[in-house]
Amino acid sequence: MVRPNMRVAGPVLDARHPRALASFYEKLLGWALVESEGPRPGFPPEDGWAKLRSPAGDSKIEFQWEEHYVAPTWPTVPGEQLMMIHLDIEVDDRDEGAAWATAQGATVSDHQPQEGGRVMLDPEGHPFCLFAAS
Repeated sequence: MVRPNMRVAGPVLDARHPRALASFYEKLLGWALVESEGPRPGFPPEDGWAKLRSPAGDSKIEFQWEEHYVAPTWPTVPGEQLMMIHLDIEVDDRDEGAAWATAQGATVSDHQPQEGGRVMLDPEGHPFCLFAAS
């Protein structure tokens, strides 16, 4: 059997407020909100789904409502909700990137595993890392 053409288009993040989280990342990254739905009939107002697309059109991030969403614990703690995925976001300057992210609603994590690191938490508690290309 020949492997069909496959590529990872981007992650889908669970959230309590997916459309609000999409708005955060839309402002943070400057990516376009290309789809947004919700709430579905009979579901709470937080229900929904949204998709952002990169300016080049080659990547996307989606956000979906999860009724039982629990924010990950960072750093990890045995028995607590673990981070399953995080986004690496390249910036020219980590300090400027962190200031921009904070202005959009992110917080700087108290735990920074690397000197000069910039682990941030989005409004739903998902960690993301700002890094400068070397």
